[in-house]
Amino acid sequence: MALDSMQEIFEKAAAGQIPFWQVVLETDMEQRQVTAEQSMEKMRVTWQAMLESVTAYQGTERSRSGLVGGDGEKMRQYVENGKGLCGAYLREVVATALSVGESNACMRKIVAAPTAGACGVLPAVLVPLYQAGMVSEEQILQALYAASGIGAVIGYRACIAGAAGGCQAEIGTASAMAAGALVALRGGTGQQIGHAVAMALKNLMGLVCDPVAGLVEVPCVKRNVIGAVNAVSVADMAMAGITSRIPVDEVIDAMGEVGRRMPVEFRETALGGLAVTPTGKAINEKMRQSRG
Repeated sequence: MALDSMQEIFEKAAAGQIPFWQVVLETDMEQRQVTAEQSMEKMRVTWQAMLESVTAYQGTERSRSGLVGGDGEKMRQYVENGKGLCGAYLREVVATALSVGESNACMRKIVAAPTAGACGVLPAVLVPLYQAGMVSEEQILQALYAASGIGAVIGYRACIAGAAGGCQAEIGTASAMAAGALVALRGGTGQQIGHAVAMALKNLMGLVCDPVAGLVEVPCVKRNVIGAVNAVSVADMAMAGITSRIPVDEVIDAMGEVGRRMPVEFRETALGGLAVTPTGKAINEKMRQSRG
């Protein structure tokens, strides 16, 4: 999807007097030479897969390594007992982020948004709203177009892979996409979407990718939670009129520069951070021995 900057989307939306998400839809139509209906149908299939990744969660499943599984169910039970410090929506966000992240580790079907390691963030903020009847499928699809445009710009100007830019590129981008989607759902302007994206990325800038034993499990699954909660908080800030002092495209560029400067040990190599703690090393050795 050829979208070079958030500013480009803002300008196209203003020129055509159309919402942010529609610019992304029309770009997809032009790039793939499809009708609006065909584009929407493909997005609907994506949404159904995302919804299924939540509803098909099995709390009894464990990843092959045994490191991941069951936490989504624990959180769900905690939510149902009404014991949380957070409000009802945010408790569902946390439970959903854990559930989908665990499903990925257990090799179940998920939607990479933008990557498999960050697959829990976007459904975590969208699915609870949909299941509660607060938004329609049409509104969800529009929000997903907004998220897609944001991801496309970040991918073009910076990166979305942990191996290239650390976890800030995966969870950070997912959080930015989710924040923009929420603002779009709430009827926010393109500028408000931009501020939410900028704040989401700034809050997670510099986050390293340090998977224990090289698996997308620890700390990856739980980082989906912080990505989702961050998205909710900055979306509310943007809708309240709070702005990013640094323009969104400059924030994206800064994230890209941080990623390029990040030592290789912190870019999905399992050579730094949590992966080389005594416990991290012990887990890695255990995994190595189990593989023979």
